[in-house]
Amino acid sequence: MTSIAALHPDWQVPPGVRAAFTLRPGGVSAGAYASLNLGAHVGDDARAVAENRRRAAAELALPAEPLWLTQLHGTTVVDADKHAVQAAPRADAAITRQAARVLAVLVADCLPVLLARRDGAAVAVAHAGWRGLAAGVLEASVAAIGGAGDHLCAWLGPSIGPAHFEVGEEVRAVFAARDPQATAAFVRNARGRWQCDLQQLARQRLSALGVHSIHGEPRCTFSEAESFYSYRRDGVTGRMAALIWLEKQR
Repeated sequence: MTSIAALHPDWQVPPGVRAAFTLRPGGVSAGAYASLNLGAHVGDDARAVAENRRRAAAELALPAEPLWLTQLHGTTVVDADKHAVQAAPRADAAITRQAARVLAVLVADCLPVLLARRDGAAVAVAHAGWRGLAAGVLEASVAAIGGAGDHLCAWLGPSIGPAHFEVGEEVRAVFAARDPQATAAFVRNARGRWQCDLQQLARQRLSALGVHSIHGEPRCTFSEAESFYSYRRDGVTGRMAALIWLEKQR
């Protein structure tokens, strides 16, 4: 069996915090979904998705089945300690304070954000596309995890980069209305539209919340087809997962 590929965040968190971001190789899905598609909602064969999820769980030594969310590009944060893993709650972020509860968001261009308290008391994950980011999903996640921002660490996963993320004036206006400094994350292109930097917008939001330990993976999902799924590049495609959990104390 081919090993799956995954990134492991390089960030300053307590030893009991575990996290990973799955890449495209190492699964059994075919065609537009090749190969490690973890999304069960994108039209892929359900048996292939189940096998891909099994492989990811085994390779990453997950202590439990992840809490998969029904993502809506909103700001709802679900408390994973109060939900069964089979429930797939309608939310775009999740938090846990208990060991061996695995949180996950699925992405294919949107920005995944992992959060961890420096004292190891809680971790969270957020799905931050531009709509959720503008609406306040990071603010909601930081509030849910508790503690002042300077007691948190954040990791920004791979997402569509500014060279490939073209948006209209209406998107820029939404962010500018909240914070005029957000305009620095938009560069006008030759078509009179804007190239948007999702990671820069997320860093601005987190910094405004007092989160200063921000790490990230700047790779662009659109530009690396062998490693990443990209909805904007391909339309029909698979999904990668950002996962985080707390280890059980021995």
